[in-house]
Amino acid sequence: MSGASDLAAPATAYFRDLQARLCSAFEAFEPASRFEQRSWTKPEGHRLHGGGESRLMRGEVFEKVGVNVSHVWGVLAPEAHAQVAGAQESEGRFVACGISLVAHMVNPYAPAVHLNLRYLSTSRAWFGGGSDLTPTFAFSEDTEAFHGALRRACDRYRPDAYTEFKAWCDRYFYLPHRQEPRGVGGIFFDDLASQDPQADFAFVRSVGEALREVYPLIVARRKDTPFDEAARERLLLKRGRYVEFNLVYDRGTKFGFSTDADPDAYLMSLPPLVRW
Repeated sequence: MSGASDLAAPATAYFRDLQARLCSAFEAFEPASRFEQRSWTKPEGHRLHGGGESRLMRGEVFEKVGVNVSHVWGVLAPEAHAQVAGAQESEGRFVACGISLVAHMVNPYAPAVHLNLRYLSTSRAWFGGGSDLTPTFAFSEDTEAFHGALRRACDRYRPDAYTEFKAWCDRYFYLPHRQEPRGVGGIFFDDLASQDPQADFAFVRSVGEALREVYPLIVARRKDTPFDEAARERLLLKRGRYVEFNLVYDRGTKFGFSTDADPDAYLMSLPPLVRW
């Protein structure tokens, strides 16, 4: 392992702090619900070390919202070496940390949201992640606010970042077998390893802060919108698309399976109720 993994500790510290602040913001919408916390670690003798903390809440506004943080290290399974850059050169040794947020809402007019930020080190080190919005009923006001917050975060990093990462998100969060996007997009990036790792880390933090600032505003705007059973049915069908993507295409889910970390954590993104 190279000294590049030195950013794992400050990245984990930031992810834990962001987790606490996101949970606090979401609990403010729920008069009778709070996040349940569950910590997990891998036992001695396992090829994976470390662990994480999963937080999950079910309430009147958030039907299911999870905010997970993990920090793990060890040796990847041989079949995962080809999936992770630098793993073959490091003989599978890796360090990884990240935060993952997925919110599924009770009200069909309040959009689902996803955030993932991660740091991974093998024989090289990089950041990855992004955030995207998945409404059942899209409102231009919400889409513009969400993309505007992410654009400002990108503009502070480099001038062309938003254009590049938005297009990447549109390609990534797309269901080829349905020939449709998962939602209204956002940004996505991976293998982010410039000549200035601290600038990369600052950008990752700015993406986390953008989500923390803009998404509660969208929830507040939509959570009390009247809806009927037809709208709710449409929401459950939209969630079916979400499940299809996460189980078939999502790289984070595949990485979770390859590390044998914590199934409940990397399957947290699945909604509680869904229809096809």
